[in-house]
Amino acid sequence: MRILMLAQFYPPTVGGEEQHVRTLSVALAERGHDVAVATLWCQGLARFEIDRGVRVYRIHGTAQRAAWLFSEAERRHMPPFPDPEAVWALRRIIARERPEIVHAHNWIVHSFLPLKTWSRAKLIVTLHDYSLVCAKKRLMYQDAPCAGPAALKCLNCTTDHYGWARGVPTVLGNWAMGMAERAYVDMFFTVSYATAAGNDLVAHDLPFQVIPNFVPDDLGAPRDVSDPRLAQLPDDDFLLFVGDITRDKGVDALLHAYANLTNAPPLVLIGRRCADTAAELPRDVLMLGSWPHDTVMEAWRRSSIALVPSIVPETFGIVAIEAMAMGKPVIASRIGGLPELVDDGTTGLLVAPGDPMALQIAIARLLATPALLEQMGHAARQKVSAFRASTVVPRVEEAYREVIQGGARHERTRKGVGAIQS
Repeated sequence: MRILMLAQFYPPTVGGEEQHVRTLSVALAERGHDVAVATLWCQGLARFEIDRGVRVYRIHGTAQRAAWLFSEAERRHMPPFPDPEAVWALRRIIARERPEIVHAHNWIVHSFLPLKTWSRAKLIVTLHDYSLVCAKKRLMYQDAPCAGPAALKCLNCTTDHYGWARGVPTVLGNWAMGMAERAYVDMFFTVSYATAAGNDLVAHDLPFQVIPNFVPDDLGAPRDVSDPRLAQLPDDDFLLFVGDITRDKGVDALLHAYANLTNAPPLVLIGRRCADTAAELPRDVLMLGSWPHDTVMEAWRRSSIALVPSIVPETFGIVAIEAMAMGKPVIASRIGGLPELVDDGTTGLLVAPGDPMALQIAIARLLATPALLEQMGHAARQKVSAFRASTVVPRVEEAYREVIQGGARHERTRKGVGAIQS
């Protein structure tokens, strides 16, 4: 099967979505498929390379040339409408690769939609976020989970976030291209049922399958990781948070909860510092910045409890799966797709989002009962089997075959929900 992946970013750019696209692409190539990836070029990276059998094309977009549009110079996202330069670059790649399946991730799909009919390829879009209905992609309104889109509400929310100059074209472009996606996408993949519901796929009777993010089969196996950064970790037990160190990820609530614990092991935060990262930290909290993936996995192995206290409706939460793969119980917020990963009382504990007291009680409970902590860690490792490549990738292949056979646009499906919740 000839497959073209479309992704805004691709490793070495770091992120859960980027890692997913690479893992899926490499797994498909290893299973005999002809796989290429089109992604945005970033400073210092090759325009073309072969990554473990996957041909990687890095393209320019017109919007990326306007540096003033972006708060992070190294992550210049695709716009929510067709980018002229990207459309032309994708046309050249499609003419060369002749894909049967175009599998898009995020707003880069908008630059493929004008080429959909010409390409004769079937289009699959994986929704890693809520971008089909939310121009900010987070489904948050005034610091709380949003009940759903509405014209004036979305306009006010987006312009408050981006300003009028960027906000108006962003919300209008996303609305128009969302209409086009609903018309032209042959199948949506969602990483959780919460993602499907949040993007109104059920309400619009659109074809979708719940196919979760996944991890390599060998994730969790012993590795010799000799990164000198590991020397910064505490010698004994510690609690671990991995992700952007922001209020949205629940770090403020976590720090408040931790400050009120007694005799707790150190708390380690690994991730990007952002504009709202706390300037002052409680005693015994270590903030270590962004680390390479293998080094993060070794940090999970050495930790005792994984913390995923997001206050936004996370669509999936790959860090939870990675921690579980290393045999760690997860304390997570009961929001978005996280309850589909963490079985409350079995593989970890679920708490109300943004509730420091609930978080404090959950941490204290596990610290006080080592036998429960060990039992949950074992159950967590067992559950990860549902999220390994050997389980998930065949489901992706089956969905590809179904779409090529032509029935996907006419029948809404909800395949895969049971696999996530098992």
